[in-house]
Amino acid sequence: MPTWNHINFQNSVNPIMEQLIFFHDHTMMILLVITLFVIYMMIISSLNKNIDKLLMENQEVEIIWTMMPVLILVLITVPSLRILYLMEEVNSPLLTIKSIGHQWYWSYEYSDFNNLEFDSFMLPQNDSLVRLLEVDNRMVVPIDTDIRILTTSMDVIHSWTIPSLGVKMDSLPGRINQSVFNVIRSGVYVGQCSEICGANHSFMPIVMESVSMNSFINWINNF
Repeated sequence: MPTWNHINFQNSVNPIMEQLIFFHDHTMMILLVITLFVIYMMIISSLNKNIDKLLMENQEVEIIWTMMPVLILVLITVPSLRILYLMEEVNSPLLTIKSIGHQWYWSYEYSDFNNLEFDSFMLPQNDSLVRLLEVDNRMVVPIDTDIRILTTSMDVIHSWTIPSLGVKMDSLPGRINQSVFNVIRSGVYVGQCSEICGANHSFMPIVMESVSMNSFINWINNF
């Protein structure tokens, strides 16, 4: 869960988010090496007093500084595309949930269970232990299950986001976006609308609770 002094990624709860964190570290190391190299060359160039007025070209140097950026881009692009395809892969999800953004709350539809529908409003600060991050009806999902999430909007553009899942999808009016995720541990995971959608943009949190399959079935039966 995010806190006021949280500057790193939230702990991952599925393999996709773990891959995203690894990719972030991989890219940051490349950027760090490039930055240190550029700083080193700037310092060396500023201290170097030698000049060559007759130097017009150097084919070897030009080939090197053309091929090096190409190699760096390949090192970044290949793992990025791999993760992108993994995030979009939807084989045979066991459960489909539809999330609908409103000004300013979320509603959910479990079409696989007699079209179960409910709205999810943020709780007032006096009724919540976590400011701006608790709702009256949580989205409940079973663990170790492939889940397809569909999202759309009834009014303006919203964004359904849970950082621990590595899921961030735009909720667009008249269009349905989809993603897939799998939660590997039980718990409560929160997110917020990540697209500025009006005056109460900050007051439409997303709360997902992952439970065992038996608890999920009991929740469905008792809802």
